[in-house]
Amino acid sequence: MRFAPFAVLAVVCAVLGGLAALGLGQLTGWTGSSSTTTVFRAAPVTPTATAATAAVAPNAKPLAGNGFSSAAIYANRAPGVVTIVSAFGSDPESATQAQGSGFVVSPQGYILTNSHVITDAGSGAVAKPADKVFVEFQDHDRAEAKIVGWDVFDDVGLIKVDPSAHALVPVPLGNSAAAVVGEPVAAIGSPFGNEDSLGVGVVSATHRSIDSLTSDFKLVDAIQTDAPINHGNSGGPLFDARGRVIGINAQIRSQSGQAEGVGFAVPINSARRSMQQLIASGSVSYAYVGVETTDLTPAFARKFGYPVSHGAVVTGVVQGSPADRAGLREPTEHGQALGIEFPKNGDVIVAIDGRKVLGSEDIARIVTNLSPGQVTHFAVERGQSRLDLPLRLGERSETH
Repeated sequence: MRFAPFAVLAVVCAVLGGLAALGLGQLTGWTGSSSTTTVFRAAPVTPTATAATAAVAPNAKPLAGNGFSSAAIYANRAPGVVTIVSAFGSDPESATQAQGSGFVVSPQGYILTNSHVITDAGSGAVAKPADKVFVEFQDHDRAEAKIVGWDVFDDVGLIKVDPSAHALVPVPLGNSAAAVVGEPVAAIGSPFGNEDSLGVGVVSATHRSIDSLTSDFKLVDAIQTDAPINHGNSGGPLFDARGRVIGINAQIRSQSGQAEGVGFAVPINSARRSMQQLIASGSVSYAYVGVETTDLTPAFARKFGYPVSHGAVVTGVVQGSPADRAGLREPTEHGQALGIEFPKNGDVIVAIDGRKVLGSEDIARIVTNLSPGQVTHFAVERGQSRLDLPLRLGERSETH
């Protein structure tokens, strides 16, 4: 992977290969130091996608016991972890290759990984898939895979191999929402091309909102870990103590470009939703709002006279977006407080369809379960008035 020059602190993908550097940081200015983009996520699982859930149900069961044994996790789960080689270019002599990791999730041959392992997501306006994808198993045998689809917003990729091509050892998926800070975890993958490598650590933080490497939007609820995540680990599993996947290793934050104890994994709950939609239709559908917000806290509420102490203060509205059409407004005045600039008279989103909004990331989580075209109701505090604004959700695309 050729990387652009690092800033003082760079966020990099953990994939190894010959692709051009992925875009880093805040590409379009839709998110600032004090705001969080609140345009996210796929439509709820359809009946067809629900049927797809059964298609990827693995036979593996959680490991027995209450302790953490990295040796047991490796012995039982490493056979289900694969190395993925993606070739870009139709001419074998001039094609570039990218290498990452993945893991088998069903006897039918489905394999989860990152979108940036199997596409050039992040290097252009619209992601393009690799021309060829190959999977290498623990015994170094290889099989060609087909790309089922990808989700650039949560950086999830799904490929499939013919189950007759090689014996498959699926791994079980866990519940990323249950992850707690301090619990031990194990990462298995192919850092720097070293297949079947094990790294161990702990969950350093949960519910992180991080810059996406494959889109202009934040990735919410990421799991932070100090388990070593290096180039080539991208797409590999992050296991809990029972040997269940709670995340897909995706990024490192580093000054040197190497692992420095700050890695991030896509939560498996988000990846599962993406996978179900990809199996059902080959694509994912995200609801689109078109608004930027910042967290309202009691200190800022007191300073600027807001009538509520928590919520998401609107800092920007995309012209022509659903938020704009619904009547959400940008602030007209700002003030300085506690070392930052803050809106003095912004709309405060306090609920969506009756669900409380205590901060910006709550909007993303709520919109996660809504569908493009759906009419939802935003409860907004504007001055001393409470407004109920109907908002018809749009559909997110890679180009806006």
